[in-house]
Amino acid sequence: MTHKISLTINGQPYSAEVEPRLLLIHYLRDVAGLTGPHIGCETSICGACTVMLNGRTVKACTMLAVQADGHSLTTIEGLAVNGKLDPVQEAFWNEHGLQCGFCTPGMILAVKQLLADHPHPTDGEIRHGLDGNLCRCTGYQHIVNAVKAAAAKAGA
Repeated sequence: MTHKISLTINGQPYSAEVEPRLLLIHYLRDVAGLTGPHIGCETSICGACTVMLNGRTVKACTMLAVQADGHSLTTIEGLAVNGKLDPVQEAFWNEHGLQCGFCTPGMILAVKQLLADHPHPTDGEIRHGLDGNLCRCTGYQHIVNAVKAAAAKAGA
């Protein structure tokens, strides 16, 4: 038995017949063809699958695709506009907040949420805001620097 779902992803309408048990991350990657959100731990610990649902971050490995029916999603692919990087993406690039890049899409979306909630975050707020996203490469300091740079640019 399948269910028809319709949602908006990165401003574009999508609809499909899906099994009720299909995880949102698998819908995004396998049905919608958006490979920016990554499959990491599949237990919500790593944050590689982080996307925005109606403007708030969620982990797509913990949500069923049918739960997203009628909602609006943003993935990493939806941040750049007309080839111009989002300020958070640019800050990650400039501050070397990425290495292998596996965690980067989820990390950037977590930072978007963090800056929406705390436009001028302290180091403690930055570290707490990134608590649900793991990076095995950078040691986090460059990511923290990227958040500070993005916040400074937004406040300029």
